[in-house]
Amino acid sequence: MKRSSLFAAALCAILFAGVGNAPAFAAAKSGNATYYNLSGAGACGDHINARTQLLVAVSDSWFGSGDPNNDPICKKKLKVTYGGKSVTVSVKDKCPGCSKAHFDLSEKAFKKLAPLSRGNIDIKWEWK
Repeated sequence: MKRSSLFAAALCAILFAGVGNAPAFAAAKSGNATYYNLSGAGACGDHINARTQLLVAVSDSWFGSGDPNNDPICKKKLKVTYGGKSVTVSVKDKCPGCSKAHFDLSEKAFKKLAPLSRGNIDIKWEWK
């Protein structure tokens, strides 16, 4: 009995040794961001203005339901970080030419991270 208790204690010590280094949340992922400035009906059913609103268009592959207006992705927020600056944007539109790690930020959101002249920036991103 004493031997099994000692074994259990040693096993626990080994298992928990790395816990202090584990991140509290999953680490942000790498990707890239461009921007757009259109207005009109967004893929999520809302009227959008990418010049004046903080929003993002995401790859069609993030959309999972047959009805984009009621897709769960339309209720998500995305935190985007570049050069020590961050912005949180609401998913409101589709970006047909984007991969899952390429996000088309609204002009207003992009300007919070970099000058528009940059056009395409390497970012860190995470769902909020």
